[in-house]
Amino acid sequence: MTKSLKELLQDAGQASFTRQEILSIATENSIDTKLAYKLIGSLHRLKRGVYSLNAPAVSAPVAPEVPQTAIANIAFRGVASVSNDEVYVPPVDPTYIKWGEYNTIMKIIKSNMFFPTYIAGLSGNGKTMMVEQACAKTKREYVRVQISPETDEDDLIGGFRLVNGETVFQKGPVIKAMESGCVLLIDEIDRATNKIMCLQGVLEGSPILLKKTGEVVAPADGFNVIATANTKGRGSDDGRFTAASIIDDAFLERFVCVIDQAFPQPTIERKIVTAHMTKFGVEDFEFADKLIAWSNVIRKTFEAEGVEEVVSTRRLCHIIKCFSIFNDRMKSINMCISRFDEDTRTAFLDLYTKIDESQLNADGEVVEFDEIPQDLVNQHNKETEPAPF
Repeated sequence: MTKSLKELLQDAGQASFTRQEILSIATENSIDTKLAYKLIGSLHRLKRGVYSLNAPAVSAPVAPEVPQTAIANIAFRGVASVSNDEVYVPPVDPTYIKWGEYNTIMKIIKSNMFFPTYIAGLSGNGKTMMVEQACAKTKREYVRVQISPETDEDDLIGGFRLVNGETVFQKGPVIKAMESGCVLLIDEIDRATNKIMCLQGVLEGSPILLKKTGEVVAPADGFNVIATANTKGRGSDDGRFTAASIIDDAFLERFVCVIDQAFPQPTIERKIVTAHMTKFGVEDFEFADKLIAWSNVIRKTFEAEGVEEVVSTRRLCHIIKCFSIFNDRMKSINMCISRFDEDTRTAFLDLYTKIDESQLNADGEVVEFDEIPQDLVNQHNKETEPAPF
């Protein structure tokens, strides 16, 4: 039976080893360097670059009187790592419908390769859920990190915390994901500042040094990074995502690929909406068809720069949830689009009123509008170029 690296070190009969000696023994015995770094991180450190297989025996002598000025330094030296349950396999969501780049993400995750991926798309079109449900389907552990302008190295890599009256070093979600060999989902990465440049080494798949403890952490097999964003790291020119920042080119260059996520096609979106209807006990499937037709007219007008707002797939699901409570189509729509300005909200409500009174064909296309301008009918049916309301 092949011996482990720790057993090989024990056979050497030495009291201590340097980092280079451990790496050399690993190389001579064809042991992965990542495993060597992982073992180094778990060993007792005697001094810089020198490690012992056995931790020192712990005795309980009578504590001498310690000057108050030295207490902070003693607490600092006595740090230890703590962990929690941030790493988990997400549950399968029965309402999730596979579409778009789902199969691409599945192949990346199944490959077990380190393949940093950047997913860009408008808010509410299922970027985060796609990654989460791909992990759920493959039973892969995952860690989700929510980014904000205040996110820094302490939040991501880890820092000192006061736990039960003692100062301990708590590893951050990025380190936990690396050690577990799971999928690290960095959500809304374009909301970050240059404080996340600490992730550059992580995005290279290299071992990283925890500067505050001296521990070297190597990524376990299967570790990968997937980031989601509303922009491609160049800010938001139209002002829709005012918190989106310009990301450093050196940082973006470390992502292997960028995936564009658009809104789903009407046939797919109908499956998503009806799945939510089933979830909330709603059986008005005609309402689902009218909502899909309505949202698609709005999106085409948005693409033609005729309106400044768009109705996302997530918003349609919100409307269904609201409808399950109030059983009133117009009230549900009005409540869920009230965040828009008054002119936009009025235009959207008027458009839905007219679509609700119209007929749809088997493909969900408008076949009759009694009082709607013909350009909107043509726009929805793709017979002419989109026109604004």
